[in-house]
Amino acid sequence: MSAALDIVVVRERIDPQELKRLVTRFFGDMVKFVVDIERGVAAIGGELHADAEARLLALESRQEDLWGGNYKPGLGPERCIEFTALVNIRPSQGNRAMMIESQAIQARVQALVFRLLGRGEPLE
Repeated sequence: MSAALDIVVVRERIDPQELKRLVTRFFGDMVKFVVDIERGVAAIGGELHADAEARLLALESRQEDLWGGNYKPGLGPERCIEFTALVNIRPSQGNRAMMIESQAIQARVQALVFRLLGRGEPLE
């Protein structure tokens, strides 16, 4: 399968079958994502958050607007998002860890993930 098919960019809710394909492609129980909190777009899939980040940068997203994490379907809204990715380490923006430290940014990421990926519902 082509690497280009391993990362999907969405502006609207991802098709459930496409999400299932991306979840099972590498990890089986989760999928990596990077969201652009200003443009309301997400890159979903791939082995590395950096690959999804690169896809969004190629589509003219700004680095400072991109935040990554993992989405785990079937765990419900409270546990489906991990706000952790290497691409989140940005001392210049006050984020010195892999975890998104700002509650305000976490809330924006969560809202986008809920809209574009889901609220942790099980895969069909």
